Amino acid sequence: MIQQLLGARPSQIGIVVHDVREAAARYGKLWGIEDWIFAENGPQNLHGMHYRGKPADSLMRLAFSGSDPQLELLQTLEGPSIQADWLERRGEGLHHLGVIVASVDETIAQMAAAGIACVQGGYGFGADGSGAFAYFDTEAELGFLLEAIEPANE
Repeated sequence: MIQQLLGARPSQIGIVVHDVREAAARYGKLWGIEDWIFAENGPQNLHGMHYRGKPADSLMRLAFSGSDPQLELLQTLEGPSIQADWLERRGEGLHHLGVIVASVDETIAQMAAAGIACVQGGYGFGADGSGAFAYFDTEAELGFLLEAIEPANE
């Protein structure tokens, strides 16, 4: 299953940072990025959130830029998260590559059958409550995590 996710073209590069606005200014200057979309994801707009196999709410501040692939900056604000864990252990930097999938639930089941754990996920980031994401523990194999992204219906 990991080969299927790796065989797909990454649609997102996720970078964990201490401060999204500061990092957006820094990365923007470095790569000439002027258009960032800032958002917060948490219990106010997500449901079914889980962290390491247990229900858990977390609040994240995000910045997105571009596509093909999209650059995502992630800052943990509250609650347990793999991003906070990563930042504590490894500091700022590459956290994950995201790949578009048809079904996050099917991908979670297939990855579990292959022995690869889903370490965090949630549902409903789209304006209509659709969309889902799941992060998989591929750090030992790849040095970063893989994220499966089921796009919102928007």
